[in-house]
Amino acid sequence: MTAVVQLRGVQRTYPGPPPVEAVRDATLTVDGGDYVAVVGPSGSGKSTLLNIIGCLDRPTGGRYELAGIDVADLSDGELAALRGRQVGFVFQAFHLLQHRSALENVEIGLLYNETPRRVRREMAREALERVGLGHRVGFPPRRLSGGEQQRVAIARAIAPRPSLLLCDEPTGNLDSKTSESILSLFDELQDDGLTLIVVTHDPRVSRHARRVVEIVDGVTQEVS
Repeated sequence: MTAVVQLRGVQRTYPGPPPVEAVRDATLTVDGGDYVAVVGPSGSGKSTLLNIIGCLDRPTGGRYELAGIDVADLSDGELAALRGRQVGFVFQAFHLLQHRSALENVEIGLLYNETPRRVRREMAREALERVGLGHRVGFPPRRLSGGEQQRVAIARAIAPRPSLLLCDEPTGNLDSKTSESILSLFDELQDDGLTLIVVTHDPRVSRHARRVVEIVDGVTQEVS
């Protein structure tokens, strides 16, 4: 089986002065269907690592393969196309367009991977039904609860049917009960075969993962 994510001694240094080594030695293999939580203190390199895995940033050292493809060999356009095909993103902020319906918000996410217009609405509706919002497709975000808005954001991320879902503090703006419902949804998505990597500082979130990886001072280490 080809790993979805393969990091070997990955580094990311930002030029100075002085240069900043945000990630110094990240080694990680994530197979299809895995569920990994990445934990660590503020400034440890979590967000930089997530940006590299999501092809939003390039490593300055080491080797990174996404779905068996070495990102170092890709042009910026090819990297963006790979990201659009393979990766869905969920963030702490929902990043929804307030003047658009839930269905339209999910449809807009399908524009970036060039999904044909005739199938966008069907895929968006299917994704909203998958996250339990089939009865809210016409509602704008202002008429949805925080948990429902995060579900719309998750639907937008999974609508293109990526192989990898990256989540950056996805429950950070939610109360504990709503957070648990979102984590239960992640469990269901993982059971369906989706690969998840979740960056979090919340132990309630990391307990749902199959594996926990800690990053400290830019170095990764498997915890459990």
